[in-house]
Amino acid sequence: MNPIGYWLNRTDQALTAHMNGMLADFGLTRTAWQVLNVVGDTPDARDTDVHAALAANADGPARTAAIATVLADGWTTRPAPGRLTLTPSGRDRLASVEQRVAAFRELATAGITLDEYRTAVSVLERMTRNLEVQ
Repeated sequence: MNPIGYWLNRTDQALTAHMNGMLADFGLTRTAWQVLNVVGDTPDARDTDVHAALAANADGPARTAAIATVLADGWTTRPAPGRLTLTPSGRDRLASVEQRVAAFRELATAGITLDEYRTAVSVLERMTRNLEVQ
């Protein structure tokens, strides 16, 4: 049996590769989609909010590039310097993306019960907290 680190890395790589592939039709990557989620959940989000929320998901240059992508493609706009908000078009397009993401989640969790999923997340959360305390 391979150790948990092996499966964590393989899972993250598989999630990213598959998600990037299915989001390509929208001109998005996994990181850009995550930016849109932060902006959608945080009215007038600051760039610093996005960077803080996604620090564990991507490095600084990748986060900055994702912000630039969603701005350039009209998903978001800047209501003030250093702030982001979804455009009406971005909000509408994000609804279409959510349908694709729902299908992705079904595929990723096929054969996994809700209890198993919750247990896996709980275990990984506890492992992370154990190691971050050190």
